[in-house]
Parts: sequence; structure tokens; C-alpha cells
Amino acid sequence: MNTPGALAGLTIIEIAERVSGEYTAKLLADLGAEVIKVERPGGAPTRGMGPFRNGESALFAYLNTNKKSVVLDLDKAEDRAVLDRLLLRAHALIDDHAEDWCTRRRLSQCTVAEAFPGLVHTVVTPFGQGAPADMQICRPINVINAGGWAYHSPSETPPDKPPLKGAGRFLSDYEAGIDAALCTLASLLRLRRTGEGQFVDVSEVEVQLNRIDCVLDRMLAGDADPSNERTAYDMGGPGTSFACADGHVFLFMTTRHHWKALCELMGSPAWTSEFREDWLEFDCTPPNVARFRENFEGWIALQEKLPITEAAQKAGVAMVPVNTAADLPRHEQFIHREFFQTASHPAFGEVAYPGACYRMSATPVLVRSPAPALGADQEETVHAAS
Repeated sequence: MNTPGALAGLTIIEIAERVSGEYTAKLLADLGAEVIKVERPGGAPTRGMGPFRNGESALFAYLNTNKKSVVLDLDKAEDRAVLDRLLLRAHALIDDHAEDWCTRRRLSQCTVAEAFPGLVHTVVTPFGQGAPADMQICRPINVINAGGWAYHSPSETPPDKPPLKGAGRFLSDYEAGIDAALCTLASLLRLRRTGEGQFVDVSEVEVQLNRIDCVLDRMLAGDADPSNERTAYDMGGPGTSFACADGHVFLFMTTRHHWKALCELMGSPAWTSEFREDWLEFDCTPPNVARFRENFEGWIALQEKLPITEAAQKAGVAMVPVNTAADLPRHEQFIHREFFQTASHPAFGEVAYPGACYRMSATPVLVRSPAPALGADQEETVHAAS
């Protein structure tokens, strides 16, 4: 089924060169917008980022499905003029460069707004507009630490382990890209109703702060005190990851209901009688947590992760399998949802692309075309803009 996407008829110009901006535009392209990716001579930096297969970047292949590619040197007057002509017929511009870069190329907020008042102009930067220049060159590891996530993620991090970036090296970019795409869509709706564009300023660090509401709420409510302890932001209790017979499971346990259900699941072994029924609520001391984990580790080590987590969830125990990347394409729910889409890539052949986390009945999100070769749409696009 090759139906038009929900955003068919909209044209987006992307001059972004980092994952945050490219992911923003990818979300819009996957929804059906025509996204014209403007690349520097030699190609976008993400073309040179691993992992690689057959000499091609898998990261670039993921971030740039359903886009077109043109090559422009925005430091040259003639190429900069081509960009202006593209913007004349566009509805939105997606960028993620620092302010000084934009100013030098006449792409600042004020300059763009004056020249294209009917354009939605979205810029994603580490600390937002107005930040000092040295803070605008931050990388994802700086952003994820500045926002507090790396310090306490994953939960129950041992104090002797270094800060991590959570789920992948570009987590902060993807989170910011989601918010940037949402704001762009809302602005495009306003543009349709009023004919007026606007500037959207997304701060990646503020996105991180926006996501830690549970942590901040607990502090504001007085349930937790801000401190330098690695576990200060954890939910408490004995839950953590445990090794099982064929991988790992993650257990979360904070109430007597959780405890009673787990005891029944395990067959109420003798060691469980050493704990009060309400120990998770009123006697969850470090010694008790350590004693629980030591006993539980022996039992869970004999279980297989999928059967035991399914049985646990049916019993009311918050236990989930820790899936690896290899597990995900074989997961029956993802297969049922058709989350992974098979499509052809010129260098990779037939591959399974991660799809969208939502399903739209009339305008399904599809991988309509793989990431473009450098300048693949130069003649068609530049000619149309002349």
C-alpha cells in the first residue's frame, strides 16, 4: 500500500548536521513531508559515523530515510542563493547549528524571519539560543550529563562505576528531536490557519530536565533530598537487573503486594519467611536489600527470561526481560505490530528498519525510499528552484 503520508504536500528544508536535527526532519519525512536535505560538499558529517556496513554508515541510513539530497556550499553566494529559492517554496526549515554559524551564513532567527515570514524555522541546540558560544559546541555526552541523566542512569548504578549515557550514544539527540518535530508540527498547523511562520528554539538540556519530572517531584514533595549520592534519584527497594538462565531480567519491587506475589511465584521458599510482609514499605534497609538479592539471585539464575517474566506479570510482579538488540526483531509483539519494516538499501540489500511507535490507519508510516546518495536529487531539486 503506497498511500500519501499525513504530511504530503509540505516541503521541509533540512540544513542540520547533527543527529538531533536530522532526526527531527526524519520524523517529518516518515510522516510524508518532502524533506530536502542540504549537504555540504563531501556530505553530511553523519555519513562518516559508524557503525558501517559495506562502507556505508548505518546511522546515516537510519536518520535519512524518505529524504532527498542536494549539495550546497552555503559559504558561496551562488549556492546560498539556491537555498533562498528553496526556502521560498518551503514550509519549514530544520537546523541544529550554533548561532555564530547561522549568523555568518545569514540564517539567524531575525534574518530568516524577515526574508521568509511564512516559514517555520526550528533550531535544536545543546543549550538553546543565547547560550555562550563555548556551550553551543557540546556533544551528546555533555548534554546528557548537564541534564542529570548520565549521573543516575541506569538506576541502581554502583557508586564505583562511571556515568553512562543511558540508552545509546545519541539519546539526548533523539529526545530533543521528538520535541522539535512536535513543535514544528504545531507551528505548521498555525501556519496553515494564519499564514504566519515562527521561530522554534529547542534546548536539548531543557528536554532532559523536562523528562526527569519524577525525580524533581520527589524532591519538591520532600520525599528525597538532593545529594551527590549516585542512588539519590533511584526509586529505592531491592529491584535491579539479575542474571537468569538465558540472559537478564529487571525486577521492580516497592510494595507488599509485589512481595507477596513474588513469594507465590517462587513457591514461598523458606528464606522468604525471614522478611516482614511489609518490609518493602517499612523495613527496606540496606542489609535487607542485600539479603534479598543474595537469595533471589540463586532462584532467578535457573529461570528463562521470557517464561518467567510472563508468569511474573500475570501474577502482579513488575519483572521484565532485558532484551538485547538481537532479541527485538524476534519479539512476538513487535512482529504483531509490524514495527520493523523490510526495505531495500543500495549498499545493505534487504534490511529491517525500525519503524514508528504509532500506527495511523489512513496514512501509515512507511520507508518509502532509503537514505539518498549524496546529491541524488541535485538536478531535479535545484532546477525546480531556479
